Amino acid sequence: MTGASRGIGRATAIALAANGHRVAVHYGHHREDAEHTLALLPGEGHTVVGGDLADPSAARHIVDEAVRGLPALDVLVNNAAVAPGPANRHRIGEVGWEAWTEAWNSMISTNLLGAANVTWAFADQLIRRGAPGSIVNVGSRGAYRGEPDHPAYGAGKAALQAFGQSIAVALAPHQIAVTSVAPGFVATERQAAKLAGAEGDTVRAQSPFGRVGSAEEIAEAVVYLASPGAVWSSGAVLDLNGASYLR
Repeated sequence: MTGASRGIGRATAIALAANGHRVAVHYGHHREDAEHTLALLPGEGHTVVGGDLADPSAARHIVDEAVRGLPALDVLVNNAAVAPGPANRHRIGEVGWEAWTEAWNSMISTNLLGAANVTWAFADQLIRRGAPGSIVNVGSRGAYRGEPDHPAYGAGKAALQAFGQSIAVALAPHQIAVTSVAPGFVATERQAAKLAGAEGDTVRAQSPFGRVGSAEEIAEAVVYLASPGAVWSSGAVLDLNGASYLR
């Protein structure tokens, strides 16, 4: 489970553990947050693995560490991402060249290439074992709706979802299912200030339910898609946005 230190990642790690999975909790830079997630997981046998997914060699190392720390590795959730925020806003026409290129390099190297590299390493160990498995990518509504303030984020998530569909076809003969979820706005720790501020009502009004999603709701969908019963969903992208964006 990449990016499991907080938010959707933490909720998904908890939900997977509650469903009997032993979880490798990945973190990029803040081990203390990952240790907190680890302490919240029901059951035993979980582990923590660290590494910056922007580094291709780290991506392989993360999978190797998870293989050593768990009895078997049969589910991958690609959740780690450089999230959009005021510090990395890069709306074209408003930022300079350096900020523009830095945002693209940071987001694409982690959100897309990091996930692709972890996927390769994860699938490789399954294929060598001759074992079935599941991969779930955490994409975004922004892949369809657009992210004008953070175009690299929207483009990266769109590419991640398209990558998942390509890999779904390639890995089906190996009995490995690949799906994606595309969440809308989710109430995580990172978004708490925005939801509590002047923009909160506007954000909630995007959905006819009059609220935003919860990390636990995203986690429940991921757990289902990671299950053997969801294998026929391989190649699908599941919208999880409370009817805030329809396509």
